[in-house]
Amino acid sequence: MAYFAAAVVRDATGWTAAELDLTGMVDLDEVADRLRDVEPDARTALLFVESDDIYLVIMRLDDGEDLRVFASDSAFAEESRLGAVLVGDIKVPAVEIEDGSVDARPGAGTGEDDNERPAADPDADPVGDADLLADLGISASRLLRLCAHEGMLPADVIAEICQVIGCADEVEDLRGV
Repeated sequence: MAYFAAAVVRDATGWTAAELDLTGMVDLDEVADRLRDVEPDARTALLFVESDDIYLVIMRLDDGEDLRVFASDSAFAEESRLGAVLVGDIKVPAVEIEDGSVDARPGAGTGEDDNERPAADPDADPVGDADLLADLGISASRLLRLCAHEGMLPADVIAEICQVIGCADEVEDLRGV
């Protein structure tokens, strides 16, 4: 299973990005330690992991603490060892279905009439904290819409997020774009 993992950290001087090798990681705490090591004094540290153009995981640490994780699909935990490490312990759905306060349909809340347009994967089961980027300009509903938008690959979602939060150039440099 091929993956790309980009750590994006913000300190007093701005954003910095580094590619992380997650080979051999045994649990989420070890991944968080690797993220902390990128810049121990970072105010905000994000880790974007995309796997096989299907799955997206976002991790966030603020001031090296308060680990929060979002995954575009809980199935990633069953598909790979890396997925099990990153997503295996997350049991909280990203959206409370009964609540109805967040509509993850593509175009929801934009005034578009997308009721008939299917999501990229109608069986996707996003889990974790979809609100982890809200203070950076990506609300939970926007993150869920990006992940569910037909034709959007995880790399596209990451590019959109990074454009909004101001670190697109740093991540593009890692990819060699």
